[in-house]
Parts: sequence; structure tokens; C-alpha cells
Amino acid sequence: MDLMSGYKCHTFSLSYLNRYVERLLDRISNGKLPDDRRNAIAELQGVVLENEAFQLAFGAMGFPIMLSVLKEERDDVEMVRGALETLVSALTPINHAKGSSNEVQPALMNTDLLSREADCISLLLSLLEEDDFYVRYYTLQILTALLTNSPQRLQEAILTIPRGITRLMDMLMDREVIRNEALLLLTHLTREAEEIQKIVVFEGAFEKIFGIIREEGNSDGGVVVQDCLELLNNLLRSNSSNQVLLRETVGLDSLVLILKLRGSSFTFNQQKTINLLSALETIKLLLKGGSESDPGKDMNKQANKTTLVQKKVLEHLLILGVESQWVPVAIRCAAMQCIGDLIVGDSKNRDLLAGKVLGEEPQVEPALNSILRILLRTSNMQEFIAADYILKSFCEKNADGQSMLASTLIPQPYSMNHAFLEEDVSMSFGSMLLHGLTLGENGDLEISCRAASVLSHILKDHLQCKERVLQIEIEAAPMQSLGAQEPLLHRMVKYLAIASSMKSQVGKFSTSENSYVQAIILKLLITWLADCPSAVQCFLDARPHLTYLLELVSNLSETVCIRGFAAVVLGECVIYNKSTDSGKDAFAIVDAISQKIGLSSYFLKFDEMQKSSIFVSVKSSLTYQSFTRSSTSSMVDIEDVDDNDLSEKKNLDHPILSSILDSNFVNLVKSLEADIREQIVEVFSRPKMKVAVVPAELEQRSDESDAEYIKRLKSFVEKQCSEIQDLVLRNATLAEDLTKTGSTLQPEQKGSGGSDRIQIETLRRDLQEASQRLEKLKEERAKLESEAIMYRNLAGKTEADLRSLSDAYNSLEQANLQLENEVKALKREGHSTFPDVEAIKSEAREEAQKESEAELNDLLVCLGQEQSKVDKLSARLLELGEDVDKLLEGIGDEAGAAGDEDEEDDE
Repeated sequence: MDLMSGYKCHTFSLSYLNRYVERLLDRISNGKLPDDRRNAIAELQGVVLENEAFQLAFGAMGFPIMLSVLKEERDDVEMVRGALETLVSALTPINHAKGSSNEVQPALMNTDLLSREADCISLLLSLLEEDDFYVRYYTLQILTALLTNSPQRLQEAILTIPRGITRLMDMLMDREVIRNEALLLLTHLTREAEEIQKIVVFEGAFEKIFGIIREEGNSDGGVVVQDCLELLNNLLRSNSSNQVLLRETVGLDSLVLILKLRGSSFTFNQQKTINLLSALETIKLLLKGGSESDPGKDMNKQANKTTLVQKKVLEHLLILGVESQWVPVAIRCAAMQCIGDLIVGDSKNRDLLAGKVLGEEPQVEPALNSILRILLRTSNMQEFIAADYILKSFCEKNADGQSMLASTLIPQPYSMNHAFLEEDVSMSFGSMLLHGLTLGENGDLEISCRAASVLSHILKDHLQCKERVLQIEIEAAPMQSLGAQEPLLHRMVKYLAIASSMKSQVGKFSTSENSYVQAIILKLLITWLADCPSAVQCFLDARPHLTYLLELVSNLSETVCIRGFAAVVLGECVIYNKSTDSGKDAFAIVDAISQKIGLSSYFLKFDEMQKSSIFVSVKSSLTYQSFTRSSTSSMVDIEDVDDNDLSEKKNLDHPILSSILDSNFVNLVKSLEADIREQIVEVFSRPKMKVAVVPAELEQRSDESDAEYIKRLKSFVEKQCSEIQDLVLRNATLAEDLTKTGSTLQPEQKGSGGSDRIQIETLRRDLQEASQRLEKLKEERAKLESEAIMYRNLAGKTEADLRSLSDAYNSLEQANLQLENEVKALKREGHSTFPDVEAIKSEAREEAQKESEAELNDLLVCLGQEQSKVDKLSARLLELGEDVDKLLEGIGDEAGAAGDEDEEDDE
């Protein structure tokens, strides 16, 4: 009964709302008096603004009437204002407590309904030419609401309307409130709409945007500057033609001027930070040059770089990103990102940066040294990545620059390495870098791994630099081996082992931090050993290095990337191994891999690494989102990754690795993997030593005795037997590895070469992966089927409930209709003298209530009198010694029985 009564109340309320809105709309459309129509519009606007139910009711029937008012009542400004304000109220979400995500949102529904109305957009655009301020203001608000929720439909409509964009652009020259609203509208309108972008630019958008920015005070301005820059970025993003127009018409002086800091004491509030970040985003878009598919992208990018450098943008970027450490960290990171984009692949800009000096006399130092200092000493991970990106961009395909930096690598005495000399600007770039590399000896592994990242950029694809740095020896601590010298390569492996050992300890580093340190050091080793046999020889000179790597590859507590990188280093020790020492040659390395890990398990490490989330999400450079009003609150402050959350999960790679491991390094690892697979199979399939069997050696020499001849033949046969046994052992091990994978070789495949074996291994892995995926799909299918059955049953039950409710509603409607018909018939019969039924009912109800109250009062008086008599009699009986309770027992029963007997007598 409660559910049914609630349903009736809800139905009644909806019906009431619909009738109420319908009456108001009827007054608006059919009213005779203008004041009455205006009052109806004002009343309708008030209820629609405050109640979502009224928004729904209005959306169902009100839009055609409001649009007709806008068409036919253009001379009545007050009525047009009221109609527009009512439409704004109907499209504005009402703030209330968040409900279910599936809850109906009337404002969104109304936006969709209004956008579907014929000639709605053209009518609204025509209202922008009206003289009344509020008419233009409300019209822009309606268009913005439509564009926010139905962008594609509105964009298509505006393109079909003559001078539609022109009218919107004219609003930028209107009063300030209108101008700001038009800016928001154009910002939404130009997102991912290339045709509209071209028209907006043709209408003089660049001149108007920079004019507004200058009026507002450039970067010191308010949110209007942010809106202007967001509109500018929409016009330039992936659009080479618009970039060319900006460069050749307005120029880039106004843009560079925004980056200029003013005043003696620089203050940065949140809005100024956002404005500068938006301007830096514009610089990045120009340095990108356009979309990847544009054939003229590279030429346009180079022209943008040249123009920006001519406008002294590098000096402003160095001030924001490097020289002024009081600038917010988000701006510093964005500025350094722009510096990296400016110099990458451009020899002139790289030389320009290398020649820059920062600071004031006498505390001046090269810009590259200042960038390295920030990289080593910053406490913010994002700032380290941004500084690292500059040095990577400087070294990429820059052999002369790499040689120049490598030439400054001069070891410092151990006595100078006990602390980091942060303010010593006299240190060379290389000395500072080596200083950072050796700080791991004091337990500061993070600084050492950062320095290792820079060293990997210097060594990349440069054999002479690798050989040169290989000769550098670091002085050990005085108490360690009496201060003996140690190669820098060995020191880095030592730090790698320390980072691994700290995982099992409760100390400074969490699991994710260790993976970050280990990954960067392993990246350095991979880069250093690539195509450098001397580095491989130096690495293998210390026997524990090979043992440690084997343990690292097979250690399941390490992350997937760490095991994969260690497997790559082992593979490099095979493919770039030129040693003739039987304990360090490629055969020895392959034997160790086969015995300690197993070839199948070893190759599996590569597959796991390639499928890891870090490798999949790797980015060639830092990426920044657009600074819109809705996203700025979460983007102004760049914070480090929270390692506490990651430490709760096992074997997770540090998320920062997706930025440090660029696409070039990923491609290097992939190419090395193919070479490693082929080389290991080749080594495994041939004898350890190739012995040339010369028939002449089997003959006895003239000066050789029989005993010596027999002894030489015996030695030759023993050597051959050793080689055969070694080959049989290799084949047995390989067969064991293949057996573990569950596959068997066909007879014709057993004698095939290394390439066939690689293909077999690949096919086997693919089959195993396909089987695993098939099992997962089967499980998911079963789960989905069970869920489908459950939802089908629930849908059936819901449908039955709805059907019963619908039947009840229909019956109520029919009964209501019948009653209304009867009332109408009675009214017709009684004409004007027909009595008011409701009033009669109310009077009868009041009279009955009064009578009942009087009778109740009389009864209460009688009962009071009787009770007093009973109390007196009870007191008297007690005085006489009578038991009152016993006397009263059965009186009610006797009275009842007597009553029954009386009734029978009456019958």
C-alpha cells in the first residue's frame, strides 16, 4: 500500500507540474495583454531556474514557444530578454548533492532538444546584432551551453550560416562582459574544428587575441589572458598553415613579450603561473611545427625555430627555467622542455646554448653546467626529467658536442668527493658529472643514477667517447683496498648491486625507487656496451659481474624491466665479445646462461619486457595537457609520484621510467634482442673451437719416433673427443630447454640451422601465448554469459513490475476520466447553480467533527462522575474489611453474560 500511494503521489506531482508549466506557456503564447505574457515568462523563468522537475517539464513543450517569441516579438525587448533568460535557466545544471551517475540530467537533455530545433542556431546568431546588451549576453550564454554539450551539431550548423563566425568575432570588440563570454564560446568552438579555425584566423583572430592580452597586462593579467591563450593554442595546434600566418602577419614578438618578467620583485600567483604555462604551451606547439601527416611540417618547424631564436626566446626560457630558481617548478619544467625542443636536431641552436653563460660576475657559469647542477640537486622528479631532456636533446646526433662534454670528464681526488659542492661554479661540466657519479659511495644512489642518465647521453652511438670514458679510473675510499683505482664502469655495476641489495632492507629506498635507480644504471650499461668490445672486455674482467647479472635475470622479486635490461646486458656480452680467453669468451657466457637460467627462460625475459606497461607507454618526450579552465586546478603544481602507493604493490616499475626511457632507447633494445637471439643460437649450434683437420698431420714425420707419433695422435684424438662431448652437451641442454616448453621438433627440423631454431622458438611462444589468451577468453565468456542471464532475469522482473504499474496507472486514468466526465455532465445539467461539491464536503466534515467532539466531551464527564463514585465505594469497603478485588472479579463477565441473555430475550 505504501509503494502504491507513493507512486500515486509522484504521478500526481508530475501531472501537476506539467499542467502548471502548460498554463504558463499558454499564457505566453495566447495571452492578450503584454504585461500578462511578460509576467508569465518571469514566473516560468523563476521556477525553471530552481527546480529540475520544472526543467524537464519545460523541455518537453516549451522550446517551440520560446523560439516563436524570439522570432515574432523582436520589438518587445523585455519579452525577448525574458525568453532568453528562461532558455539559459533551462540549460543550466542545478547544483545539488551528487546522485547516481545514471540519474537524468534535465539540463543536458534540454541542450540536446534545443539544438535539434529547426533554425535555432541561425535565430540565436541573428540576435547578436541586437542593440540590447542583455540580449547579446544571454544569447552568447545559450550558444556556449549548446556548444559545451552538443559541439559537433553546433559546429556544423554555424558553418552553414552566412557570416555566422563573423558575428561571433565581432563580439570580441564589444563590451568587456560580452567580449569575455565570446572568448569562451570561440574557445569551445575551435577545438578540433579545422574549418572553423581557418575562418576565425581569416577574420583577424590573431590581432584581436594579442590586443586583448596587451590590454589585460600580458602574463600579469587575469583569467581573460588564459582564455585568449587557450583560443590561440586551439588555432595553432597541429595546424601548419595557421602557424605560417601568425609568423608572417602578426609576428612572434607579442608572444615572446608574454614570457618577459617585469619588476624588481617577481611574484607568482596562481593565475600568472597558468598564463605563463599557457604561453609556454604555445611555444611548444610552434616548435612541433604541425601535425605528423603534414608534409611541410619539418620546414615550418625550422622556420618557427629560426624566428623564435631571432626574437631572443632562448634568453627568456633560460631565465624562466634555469637561472631563476624562485620561479614555480611547473614553469621551470615547461621552460626547460621548450629549450630541449628548440635545440633538438638543430646544430646552430645547440651551439648557441653551449655558448650561453648565466649569472652575474664573478659567479658566472656555462648554461649547460647550470642545467646539470639543477639535474643533480633538485628534489623534484619532474624537474630532473626536464633537465635531463635538455642534455639528451643536446647530445642526440651531436658527435662534436658529445666529444666536447666527454673531454671535460676529469676525475677529482677522493678527498673532494665527500660532499656535493653545490655552489662551486668553477667546476667543469665533466668534473661535476663525475662528482655526482661517485656520490653513490656515500650512499646517495639517486644522484649517482641521475648522473648515469647524463653519461648515457654522452656515450650514445659514439665509440670514441665510450673508449675515452672507459679509461677513467675512480679513486676508491682510503680504507678500501688502500685507495686503489677502479674503472668507472666497475663502479656503476657496484652501485647497481647496492641498489638491488637494499630491496630486502628497510631503508631509504622503496621498491619503486630501487627500480628507478637500477633501470637508469642498466640503461647506461646497455648504451655503453653496445658495439663496444672494449667495454664488454672491461665488464667481464671482474668475474662477479657475470654472476651478479645471472642472478639479477633470474630473480623473480625484480621488476620485469629490470630482468629484461639485465638480459640485454648479458646478450651484449655475447654479440660484442672478442675475447679469446676460454673463461670470458662468448661460448662461456652462453654456457653460463644455459646452465644458470635456461635458454627458453632467458628468451622469455625479452618477451615479458616488451609487453610491460613501461615499454608500451614509453614517450619520446614530456607531454603537457592543454590548460583549460576545468583542468588548471590540478595542473599548476607538479608533484612527485607517490611511492607509498607503489610500495604496497610488488614488482612495479617506477612510472617515471616511461619518460626517461625514450623511443630511441626502446628501438635500440628491440634491435639488440634480435641480434642476441640469433647469435646465441649460432654459438650454441657450433663447436667451441674449430680444428682444421689436415691429412698431413695424421702422417708420421720423418724426425719423429713411433712413441712421439703415437703420443701426438693420442693428443689429437683426445682434443677431438673433448670437442664432440662439448657439442653433445650443448645439444642435450638445448633439447632439454625445448622439452620444457612442451614442443617437439620435426625430424627434418632437427638438422636445421640457427635461423630455423629461432623461428621454432618464436612459433612455440606464440602458440603458448595464444593458448593462454584462449583460456582467458573462455573464462571471460562464461562470466559474461552468467552476468547476461542475471541481467535478463532482472530485466524480466523489472518489465513485469512496470507492466503492472502501467496497468494500475491506466485504470486510474480511466477512473479519473470517467469522474471528470460525470462532473462535467452534472455541471451542464446544473448550469450556473451547480453546487460546489468540495465546499459541501468540507462543511459536512466540519459539522460532523463538531458533533463528535461534543458527544465525546459529555461521555468523558459521565465517566468522571462514575469513577468518583467507584472510588468512594471502594474506600468504604476497605474500611469495612472487604476485599475489593474479589468483589470486582467477574463483574465484567457477568455484565457481558447478562447482556447476551437480554439480547436473546429480545429476540
